[in-house]
Amino acid sequence: MSNKIHSILNKEALNKQDIVFLLELDEKDQQLLFKKAAEVKAAYVGKITWFRGLIEYSNICSKNCYYCGIRSGNKQTKRYELTDEEVLSAAQFAIDHQYGSLVLQSGERSNRDFTAHITKLLKAIKQLSSPALGITLSMGEQSEKVFREWYDAGAHRYLLRIESSNPDLYHKLHPDDDIHNFEKRLAALRLLKKLNYQTGTGVMIGTPFQTTEHLANDLIFMRNFDIDMCGMGPYIENANTPLYKHKSRLLPLKDRFRLSLKMIAILRIMMKDINIAAATAMQAIDPLGREKAIMAGANVIMPNITPGKYRNDYDLYENKPCTNEEASDCNTCLEVRIGMTGDKIGYGAWGDSKHYFTRRKNP
Repeated sequence: MSNKIHSILNKEALNKQDIVFLLELDEKDQQLLFKKAAEVKAAYVGKITWFRGLIEYSNICSKNCYYCGIRSGNKQTKRYELTDEEVLSAAQFAIDHQYGSLVLQSGERSNRDFTAHITKLLKAIKQLSSPALGITLSMGEQSEKVFREWYDAGAHRYLLRIESSNPDLYHKLHPDDDIHNFEKRLAALRLLKKLNYQTGTGVMIGTPFQTTEHLANDLIFMRNFDIDMCGMGPYIENANTPLYKHKSRLLPLKDRFRLSLKMIAILRIMMKDINIAAATAMQAIDPLGREKAIMAGANVIMPNITPGKYRNDYDLYENKPCTNEEASDCNTCLEVRIGMTGDKIGYGAWGDSKHYFTRRKNP
């Protein structure tokens, strides 16, 4: 078995059959995969973990996705939106602690009041940081005009998760209407690349109805789309969502976690110089989940710097970690945790995707 694994891992390009084989490795044999991914990471992006201070700006969302705790149809969620002062205070924390970058994330909205306000906040963050902070946005599908406006205001990275690259599975996870259209999602991703954003996407791992072949195709989709960064992690159910009724179809949490580690490792081998985030959802299953993801090939971590009083309300899934903490509570803890992985923290730098610059040079 180990000879076959080594043979696959030394291929120049993995095919679908190879990926399925690697995704189905048992706990013992998967260590060979993780070892290879760690070697690729060290060689191509270095043993450095980049911090992105995560600001969960608002849980108000126009979408009604079947899996998400902040879906518009969930009447159990207390809605909120940070004040400008709270956003800038969080940004100042990132500056003071040399995070280098932050992520501004929210529920998906595209009305003009919302998009204009985000433009204003981007300019204020850039002015505050003079303009030291790199900024990633994760705010859903927008028009070309809005994407351009946000880019000009200071955002240069954008994460828009496809959740599944398979249209049939996508439609099982979303209402069948124009607001949740698969082709619109793809078109928005293409727009981001056209407008020169460092473009990221990702998928949920272990959803009901999902197969190993779906996941293999997701990885091939990301390679073919030529993404610059990826944020993906295990699906964790939320009782206040329609998808919860299919929980009997789910793999045990431990297996979803293992699949997520293997997805990260395989993607690192397939796309050697992209940025890959260690999703917070990994820690919701395993207390050392993010650290294990880093050792399997991830190189980005997102410390939550949202004011503590709002964190319980950004309830995408159950058992979300660190909801009772303030930003300062986990800072020293993270330094120790990253040290355990053998990585250094890339303080004071944006930590941009190396792949982005290679892609721009060789379109």
